[in-house]
Amino acid sequence: MSRVSLPRSHRRQPGRHVRPSKSAAPVAGATRGSMPRRRPAVVARAAVVLAAVGAAVTLVAGGTGWLRGAAGANEVAGATPSSPAMAVAPPPVTPSPAPTSASPSPKPPVLREPGPVPSAGRGNFVIDDRTGPVLGTGGRMQGYRVAVEAGSGVDAGEFALAVQTALTGPGSWVDSGRLRLRQVDRDAGYDFTVYLATPRTAGRMCAAGGVDIRVGGRPYTSCRAPGKVIINLERWRLSVPHYVDAKVPLSVYRNYVVNHEVGHQLGNRHERCPGKGKPAPVMMQQTLFLNGCVANPWPYLDGRRYAGPRL
Repeated sequence: MSRVSLPRSHRRQPGRHVRPSKSAAPVAGATRGSMPRRRPAVVARAAVVLAAVGAAVTLVAGGTGWLRGAAGANEVAGATPSSPAMAVAPPPVTPSPAPTSASPSPKPPVLREPGPVPSAGRGNFVIDDRTGPVLGTGGRMQGYRVAVEAGSGVDAGEFALAVQTALTGPGSWVDSGRLRLRQVDRDAGYDFTVYLATPRTAGRMCAAGGVDIRVGGRPYTSCRAPGKVIINLERWRLSVPHYVDAKVPLSVYRNYVVNHEVGHQLGNRHERCPGKGKPAPVMMQQTLFLNGCVANPWPYLDGRRYAGPRL
């Protein structure tokens, strides 16, 4: 075995004991003699700083837990928020979702139109000069025109669309499979005209066709005269009291009155209520009463002709 000679300064002097310095203790993992000597206080402070950094990293990894324990971590580490050892960016805070607002309540159905209804117009009519789609899948084709009295305050195109909706269904007369309907222009051949007339004009036109529509001395209902389906503007705008009391939408009444009067044009007569609580037949005089039945605007229900006892 070879000997290692020590420098003269490290040789033991006779009669003299050399105490090993604490600072000369090697640091784990370092080569002997490569670690500079440090004072004990400096080493202690370094350990505290390392512990604080480790605690901060652990808290950041905890997500929202960092927010709950941030103050306690600073106290344990003995550092202030401005200390370089705690210069770790906090995790982004996701704001709490705003409380979901309640869904707006659906608007109540329109039961009648507001405002006064003209009792009389000019007596002449504006024809909606457009051709509509074919309604129905089979059977004889019948063409109809749509006309609105001037001075009624109703657009002819809007009325034509409402008539088309009523005659399209599902549930209208074309559901029989033996009838097709189509709105035609003024120059085309047609089978009947659907008129929207003020009460005075409607009363005069119906009387000319042999039908009295007065109730309490004033024109009240609608009617059918040969080749003419005449809808009373007052009913079109205001519906009828028992419909309104039952909260039946105005659109339902409009579908009913068109299908009822067109039903007369197609050769159908009045019918009665088949029983309390049952749907009213479309050919029942629903403008005047329901007699225990429930309002119904369609001649076909579930694909089948729905009718009541003949009046």
